Amino acid sequence: MSMNEEDPKKIIENLAAQLKEFIKQPEWTPYVKTGMHKERPPLNKDWFFVRAASVLRAVGMKGPIGVAKLRNKYGGKKNNGVAKEHFYKGSGSIIRKVLQELDKSGLTIQAEKGVHKGRILTPKGQSMLTRAGFKK
Repeated sequence: MSMNEEDPKKIIENLAAQLKEFIKQPEWTPYVKTGMHKERPPLNKDWFFVRAASVLRAVGMKGPIGVAKLRNKYGGKKNNGVAKEHFYKGSGSIIRKVLQELDKSGLTIQAEKGVHKGRILTPKGQSMLTRAGFKK
């Protein structure tokens, strides 16, 4: 979080509300977990838009960024009962679907910057982030 940025939670909520007009939620979203470390699906029925907003913010901050880095960002520790906890990555399929929806709506594009390749924001995506309160 940069020094002059608003609360990330507010930014993501604002972005999620805006994204409902741009992307569509797949029909399988009520039935899936967001990663191997989770025990249940999310309780929020609009979780796909919240994840999309969070991914869009991450692309704005760290772009170019790919699925592998984002899987680490959305991973977590799995509760194995009395056994030791282990870190597991988040679902790559969900992140891929989110990025494909953001690409389709014209908010992100694939790009290469030196040795790094992944998604970066388009001017349309940058203006949406700015309207939501994001400052880089």
